[in-house]
Amino acid sequence: MSIKQAAVIGAGVMGSGIAAHIANAGVPVILLDILPREGANRNAVAEGAIKRLLDSEPAPFMRKANASLITPGNTEDHLALLADCDWIVEAVIENLEVKQALYRKIEAQRKKGSVVSSNTSTIPLGRLVEGLPESFARDFVITHFFNPPRYMRLLEIVVGAKTRPEAVKEIESFGDVALGKGVVRCKDTPGFIANRIGVFWMQSAVTAAVDLDLSVEEADIVMGAPVGVPKTGIFGLLDLAGLDLQPHVDASLAGALPKDDPYQRVRREFPLMKRLIAEGYTGRKGKGGFYRLTRSEGGRTLEAIDLKTGEYRPKRTARLESVEAARAGMRALVEHPDKGGRFAWRVLAETLSYAALVALEVADDLAAVDRAMRLGFAWKRGPFEMMDKLGAAWFAERLAAEKRDVPPLLAAAAKAGAFYRVQDGRTQYLTAKGSYTDLVRPEGVLLLSDIKLKSQPVAKNAAASLWDIGDGVACLEFHSKMNALDTDSLAMLRQSLEIVKTTFKALVIHNEADNFSVGANIGLALFAANVALWPMIEDLVAQGQSTYKALKYAPFPTVGAPAGLALGGGCEVLLHCSAVEAHAETYMGLVETGVGIVPAWGGCKEMLARWSVREGRPGGPMPPVVQSFETISMAKVSRSAAEAQELLFLRPGDGVVMSRDRLLATAKKRALDLAAAGYKPPTPPELRLPGAGGRAALKLAVDNFVLAGKATPHDRVVAGALAQVLSGGETDLTLTVSEDAVTTLEREAFMGLVRQPATLARIEHMLETGKPLRN
Repeated sequence: MSIKQAAVIGAGVMGSGIAAHIANAGVPVILLDILPREGANRNAVAEGAIKRLLDSEPAPFMRKANASLITPGNTEDHLALLADCDWIVEAVIENLEVKQALYRKIEAQRKKGSVVSSNTSTIPLGRLVEGLPESFARDFVITHFFNPPRYMRLLEIVVGAKTRPEAVKEIESFGDVALGKGVVRCKDTPGFIANRIGVFWMQSAVTAAVDLDLSVEEADIVMGAPVGVPKTGIFGLLDLAGLDLQPHVDASLAGALPKDDPYQRVRREFPLMKRLIAEGYTGRKGKGGFYRLTRSEGGRTLEAIDLKTGEYRPKRTARLESVEAARAGMRALVEHPDKGGRFAWRVLAETLSYAALVALEVADDLAAVDRAMRLGFAWKRGPFEMMDKLGAAWFAERLAAEKRDVPPLLAAAAKAGAFYRVQDGRTQYLTAKGSYTDLVRPEGVLLLSDIKLKSQPVAKNAAASLWDIGDGVACLEFHSKMNALDTDSLAMLRQSLEIVKTTFKALVIHNEADNFSVGANIGLALFAANVALWPMIEDLVAQGQSTYKALKYAPFPTVGAPAGLALGGGCEVLLHCSAVEAHAETYMGLVETGVGIVPAWGGCKEMLARWSVREGRPGGPMPPVVQSFETISMAKVSRSAAEAQELLFLRPGDGVVMSRDRLLATAKKRALDLAAAGYKPPTPPELRLPGAGGRAALKLAVDNFVLAGKATPHDRVVAGALAQVLSGGETDLTLTVSEDAVTTLEREAFMGLVRQPATLARIEHMLETGKPLRN
């Protein structure tokens, strides 16, 4: 990586967020802003921004210690520091004169060959560099991040006519590998790709909701999961983004686009939105927006605004037949005659045809447009993938039947059959010439979805599949609902271990779902408990323990490659792997106490072993027990892979991968490296645990929490069972405790707790609400 130090000028929400994410990549970054209006501290603006970053939710830093990589300063005293920077990001106000004045100062201070970029989303690159030295233009690009920079994966890059190819390659590589972004090259047009289409979609949806008399709840439930959009829907998204941002984006886009652009027809000013903004109802960052949360003596009430009256009322549960019909597919939604179906059709007809109209104006190909909308707006499918889902020919025919324009690109897809096709195991997309070309992945990217197009699974059942990913490595993929683990999952893991032993060099455990695994299928446990099938439950616990032990001591390397949630039994899978290469946004935790049980597939004994020999330094018997007890009893979940290392869910030697697209390739390489080094399974640990004395100390601490109102009566019961496991049962400091002895204690504690009515109430509540019950 050639970028060793960076600078961000502009410590607002976006600028400071970009600085935080560069720090997440381990790169020192200088954060500069203007002098404060008053006060002796000349760095107050940048220092205040860093403080806000540390206090913000969701957390901009993957670990708080990353804040130490940011050096605050000001643009009057510290521009000379730019001479040491390889990349300088400008993120100041969207004013051309202000930006160009800053660029001239940067040019006087920066070192030769450093890359300068702007985070602008409204000003064309050609205007930004107009009148500036050619040496500056050669090193200049636009790098448009999406807010919040840590979490939104899209990075749009715009290149000028004079920009050096080496500068572009450097930023694209850093954005991809170091920052984990999905880098999409855009043409120098208003709004680039994602905002050009996304803002059109938002304007179309709001206008259609008003015209068709939908409530905000009805609009959001239609324009959400049924069309593959996040559950915020449209009005919830506006609240999340900030209502005050929308008028500025709209005015900028409308001013930059020609008068005959379809965007000019769908945009409309809304007096209600103006009033909300004027009164401080700017969305979640303000007093509320289209939704607000009110507090009273009776508790909290979520309210929604009435689009007709402009008054708030309690939020209602929206029910539309079209949403139910959408279970059969998106076409069933847009063909439904109720107002939800009419709303969905109008918004999709306008938005998707607009995407087809402007795609090759804003990007080199339609695949880039789809990728930008998936990564920038978190759509499940891009617009061309949506049209294929509806049927390109059907979509074009319905537009024509309604006297709407059919864009040439859509007409070509209707004639060819689709925008995408699979040919000889390769995904291809339609070009402007009407022919198909291969979708080429960047070097170093390996996707399981691509492998699945050209092969059949080595083994498969309802919950999991085993795939050959080449070079003697197999990949176990979970694919149950939410990747919850059950008897089928365990059976396929056992079968995979046997197959790999005779046929492959190593095993990777990975999937491309939103979440690696939410843990064991607690619904199955609740069913069995309600009919008193205690032997069935105990057998499931024993199966998990024996299967995970076989995973840990397999004679070949096993590498976990998680992303998203890895909870409970999903976390325990990873605890038993030889190594883990985790996506940076991996959220790991042993959360069983939240449903009234304890980890029983080896999670307790693995945490004891890790804390007993933290980073290779033996400790006394009580600290590992206390650390494990605190982590497990409080159901701690890491907010990043970096935090997972601090909690020892990941070991110091486990890897963190910033790019999700590179996760499988990295895990495969780790597995091959371990195999080539003559991998041997680990030596079973011998634990020294405190027994009754340590157990009493843990219980005393829990009693104090209960007395202080920080723990509930059933928390005390669960914590007592956990203390029995972690203290080693009936042992003392003179004895060693084996892994098998601890897993026996796990199983006994689990079976005792699962018979408790309070535990069953917790499980049932979690299944119904997705939230823990505090009983």
